[in-house]
Amino acid sequence: MSPPFPFFFRVILVFNKVSLQHFLFHFTMLDHILPLISRAANATAAEPEEEESQYGYTPTKYVCLILLVLFCISTLIHTAQAIRYRMLWPIPTILLAGLLEIAGWAGRFWSSFDDTKDTPFMIQIVTTVLGPTPFLAAIFIIFGAIVRIMGQGYSRLTPRYYSLIFVSCDVISLVVQGAGGGIAASGDTLEDANMGGNIMLGGIVFQLVVMTLFLGLAGEFFYRFFTDSPIAGRAFARVETEDSHVTLTNSGYKLSSKMRVMLVALFSITAFLYIRAIYRTIELAGGWHGVIIETEIWFNIFDGAMVVLAFYTMNFAHPGRLLGRDAMNSKNTRTVGKSNQLEMGSTGSLLEATRDQPFSAPNHTYSGGQY
Repeated sequence: MSPPFPFFFRVILVFNKVSLQHFLFHFTMLDHILPLISRAANATAAEPEEEESQYGYTPTKYVCLILLVLFCISTLIHTAQAIRYRMLWPIPTILLAGLLEIAGWAGRFWSSFDDTKDTPFMIQIVTTVLGPTPFLAAIFIIFGAIVRIMGQGYSRLTPRYYSLIFVSCDVISLVVQGAGGGIAASGDTLEDANMGGNIMLGGIVFQLVVMTLFLGLAGEFFYRFFTDSPIAGRAFARVETEDSHVTLTNSGYKLSSKMRVMLVALFSITAFLYIRAIYRTIELAGGWHGVIIETEIWFNIFDGAMVVLAFYTMNFAHPGRLLGRDAMNSKNTRTVGKSNQLEMGSTGSLLEATRDQPFSAPNHTYSGGQY
């Protein structure tokens, strides 16, 4: 009979051998299972991906705040000027434009704290695109008054038609851009946003075409005025109050200093808004993720700065101060007709009408009137 120790020793060896096999089996299984568990755990514990900026950049706080304050100040000044000179037409034009710009830059300032939010982004997109559109209507109204002052015989259109045609086109542009902005803001997909952007682009392009046509007509008017080349068959007519913005000298017409300032200011404002319209056309044509729209400094210069300059130029060269309240309301003016030989001719120019008369500079042509 064999001793017990070897028997137990053999049992232990067999047990250990079986246990080792089980251990190796489970270790091999764990070698396959652990990576799966690890990947699942990592996927569960991973932080959500950071949302991208709506702009492609984060709006600079101090720039947004400066422009917001500037628009607020200018709009308040325009409100005071409208009350001071008792004018209603700035309300749906300049003041509306100011409120839109304030809303737009408030939205951008909001985005400077969190550039991933949809609401402030859509507010600023819609309002900064629409903002200058009512301001353009003010330009058309002022130019119509200037045509009444300087002589309708040199203008392709009457002052009434300048307001009727160009302000109507401005309203159409405003509606189209607003509709596009609404679609872009409410769209749930990129396709909806792109469709809205394209509609907005169409409205801005239409606005650019209208501005180009207006500049062409205005350029013709000033050329005819300074070369004394009235449109054939167009009767002379000029409105009259007390002081003189346009006088006749031996060498031709002479403009008052106020009128010259008004013309330079109106040309500057139109140039600012024309540059801005070109920029916005290029910007929207590049899409929502184009290089232009995702470069902040270009927006700040070619949109924000251009519109601010237009607002403050109008504050400085306000037509109520330079032209007078009566100039903006044809019902308060008196048209100099055929009874005044210096002011009207059926086919010839004003200078031709006075060619055979002793010269005396008239003191009856249009001024801004009392205000």
